[in-house]
Amino acid sequence: MIIAVALFYIFSFIAVLSAMMVIASKNPVYSVLFLILAFFNAAGLFVLLGAELLAMILIIVYVGAVAVLFLFVVMMLNIKLSKMKDSATKYLPIGILVALVLFAELFFMLSSTTKTLNISPKVAKSTVTNTEALGAVIYTDYIYLFQISGVILLVAMIGAIVLTHRKREGVKKQDAYTQITRSKKDTLEIIKVESGKGV
Repeated sequence: MIIAVALFYIFSFIAVLSAMMVIASKNPVYSVLFLILAFFNAAGLFVLLGAELLAMILIIVYVGAVAVLFLFVVMMLNIKLSKMKDSATKYLPIGILVALVLFAELFFMLSSTTKTLNISPKVAKSTVTNTEALGAVIYTDYIYLFQISGVILLVAMIGAIVLTHRKREGVKKQDAYTQITRSKKDTLEIIKVESGKGV
């Protein structure tokens, strides 16, 4: 029990510290790396809560796909730090206002539910694992919502592909159909050159 509490405080402290460094770091690449560190510590907290599936999803989806994608995008973009500093000071009052509203909401929520909040978790004695129980709930009670979310993601993916492959002027683009259907006569010309005359 003492080890679990110690791990909870370690993971929580590193997660909060890395989340603060995400917004405080001046280098965008460092911000993404701190975001990956925050995801890993959040996954550790999920493991302590007994939600192994959520921890694996957090690592595989967010760290393995989203955060790495952010990292590649940030490294490929030519970001000027001077413009970022100007925009940060420009939107600082709005950011402070949003932060105050969020902290006020958290304060009122926690102050109203402190008396009725049961901190000690009640673990049900069952042979079914969390992953099996979650899969049984998703594929029975919430099967339609699960399928609708899959269709929405499919539509978003098709829309991203269509927007990427639109025709734009002045942009070189590969035409696979033209490359496959071309004949040897159109691309290859054999010239017989007499000896000593050259081409």
